[in-house]
Amino acid sequence: MHHDQSRLRALLHAIIERLCQRHQLTLSLAVCLCLGLPAHANHANSSSNIKLPEIPSAIANETAVTASTSPKILNTQIQTTKSVSDINRLLPSETPADFSEPSLYALLDAEFAADRDDTERALTIYKQQSFKQDATAVFERALSLSLRNESVEDSLRFAKTWQDQNPDHVPAWFYVAHLALRAHDYELAGESLNRILSYDPRADLSEILIGIYPNTDEDKRELLAALQPIDSEQNASLSVLKAGLLYQFNEPEVAIVHIDRALARQPDYVPFITLRADILRKTEPSEAVIHYVSQARLRNPDSKSLYLYEIRYLLDLKQSEQAWQLLLDAHERFVDDEEITLLAALVSLDVEEYASADQLLNMLAKSPAYLDQAYFYLGISAERQQRFEQAKYYLNGVMQEDLVLEARRKVVSFELLNDDVDAAVATLEKLRKDFSLFAPDSFVMQADILWQQNEADEALRLLTRAARKYPNNEMLLFARVQLLDDKNDYIVKRTLLNHLQTLDPTNLSYQLSYAQLLLANERSSEQGLALATAIIEIRYDDPRYDNELHLQALNILAADALATEDYQQVIDYLQTPYDVFPTLRSGTLLLRAYQGQGNNEKVEALLADLQQRFSFGQRNINDRIQLY
Repeated sequence: MHHDQSRLRALLHAIIERLCQRHQLTLSLAVCLCLGLPAHANHANSSSNIKLPEIPSAIANETAVTASTSPKILNTQIQTTKSVSDINRLLPSETPADFSEPSLYALLDAEFAADRDDTERALTIYKQQSFKQDATAVFERALSLSLRNESVEDSLRFAKTWQDQNPDHVPAWFYVAHLALRAHDYELAGESLNRILSYDPRADLSEILIGIYPNTDEDKRELLAALQPIDSEQNASLSVLKAGLLYQFNEPEVAIVHIDRALARQPDYVPFITLRADILRKTEPSEAVIHYVSQARLRNPDSKSLYLYEIRYLLDLKQSEQAWQLLLDAHERFVDDEEITLLAALVSLDVEEYASADQLLNMLAKSPAYLDQAYFYLGISAERQQRFEQAKYYLNGVMQEDLVLEARRKVVSFELLNDDVDAAVATLEKLRKDFSLFAPDSFVMQADILWQQNEADEALRLLTRAARKYPNNEMLLFARVQLLDDKNDYIVKRTLLNHLQTLDPTNLSYQLSYAQLLLANERSSEQGLALATAIIEIRYDDPRYDNELHLQALNILAADALATEDYQQVIDYLQTPYDVFPTLRSGTLLLRAYQGQGNNEKVEALLADLQQRFSFGQRNINDRIQLY
């Protein structure tokens, strides 16, 4: 009898919703039918705005409870009802025998509250009812609501309190362990995991560990410290978690022990294999790592992930030919896999196997999802083979937003190679018509074309008009700044640069341009020198490091040193950078420094190098030097 009543209560929620939805019944009529009560006929045509939330399909698929099997709770005629308070009156008060079990009345009240977004009331009722006898399902519903509407810490407190009252309920151990990890309560997490593994050393912890990996080193260390005492020898999930943390803390020798334990349980599980390969990369030569991954790939020939891991590792090692051959093998095995096909095409381009690249890209172009990428790289392939008209055809066909700007930029450069300025400008005009998002970029490129045509004033007017249409667009503002003269337009240029630095105080390009402006108007300006020096002092491994900006800053500092006739300082700034990455600007500054020192041997050697690299000058030596 008790079992039947529990089952009926579990079904009641589903039945009410099904009756309301399928037959457009009022809630009161649905409840009446569920309870086996007579109802007024006109209920069938009335409507209700209340909709109960979805329920598990296992319950929803249960057969409806008929009047003959429903308990005869009320014997009175129920009149039309339209509100929750009306429904409350339909439900009976519990008998003393039911006090230890969850109240059906209270649970319906909680569901109505949740449906009306009164989550505070719903949670209060559900949590209260979850501490009654045989209330596991109520606890899980309460916890689900809590996770959606409360902090992880609040959910953890509730779950832990419930678990303490129900110490033998094993699923609650998993809930508490997961929530403790999410709340960064690693001491409690360790206790819970240890309890689970003591109960079942091979328990599947994958669900517990989803989405709990810490972001900070401090949290990772705390988690590792909590896990270390736990015996994870028979548990693959926990062994892998330990291995990953140890690997991140550069303890590969210990990490390999834990990942090998996991692999002993699941030897062909690809994520475990790739983690072991990552760890081996810290302790073994590259040949050993490649051998390990290659052997694992041969044991798992249908694993695309292992192919890609080995290919990317080969590319990291600059072994492009080997990566290309393996990619062709992968393409043969995964012939319909577009990701493999694209990667094979890109590596074909990298190793200058253009016939292979074109064949693969033309295959890829048959897929609508990859058409734009195929056209973009077909354009690159044609460009490298100096088939510029073909390259323009493909690049003009690219319409994918994240590729179109670079594609049109290349088309413009091809037009300019042919001295067809009108075609280049037409390409830019069409770009901003088709993609308004890139209108500022197109104006900047068009202004650059005008500047190259010695029409700097027209370029400045174009950018000024564009800036009115796109106020506070930093790209347009900075392009205007670069066209202004450091001396004649000092006030305007300084105002714009101050505004740009207000918009983005960390932008090094703005800072460097400001430094150049200051030094152009005040020789050896302390602020200007400080800004440029700060940029050259940024280390190459700093995320802010930019090689081009570094060289520009050196040129600015060298130009200031040249103005003060500190020729050796110019050479100290620029000789090594010029040897590594020669530019015309650096070369001419060096040339003047050596000329100032009277070092004719260096002058002649550097001049010859500039003539060869940059077609420097056209007249005699003194004229050429004075020109720059």
